Amino acid sequence: MKIEELALFLLGIFAFRFLTFEWWWFPVLLLTPDVGMLGYLFGNKTGAFVYNLFHHKGVALMVFLTGFYFSGEILQLMGIILFSHSALDRMLGYGLKYEKGFKFTHLGEIGGNEQRLRGNHEH
Repeated sequence: MKIEELALFLLGIFAFRFLTFEWWWFPVLLLTPDVGMLGYLFGNKTGAFVYNLFHHKGVALMVFLTGFYFSGEILQLMGIILFSHSALDRMLGYGLKYEKGFKFTHLGEIGGNEQRLRGNHEH
């Protein structure tokens, strides 16, 4: 799965090349979708919704395609950044969030694998 996400991240870099923005915009903007974590200031349910909105590849593709259809390069850039960031997150083991809490994702509990590898089975 990590190789697949790496390929999708590289696809984002490739798509960015077709825009007229300077190359440095990509790394500068890459972490901006994490602003979605601010939703957790309003509780787990709102936090999961807002976070997932900023980290869903389907949303990223809709934003990009809207920009492509209307020749809006800013929307295309937003879509590429959202998509690339989501692929990078998945590659690092961060998935879409469940309402139960920030560390509960569709890829498993954040930190759960590390605990099992160390033999720590506390719950």
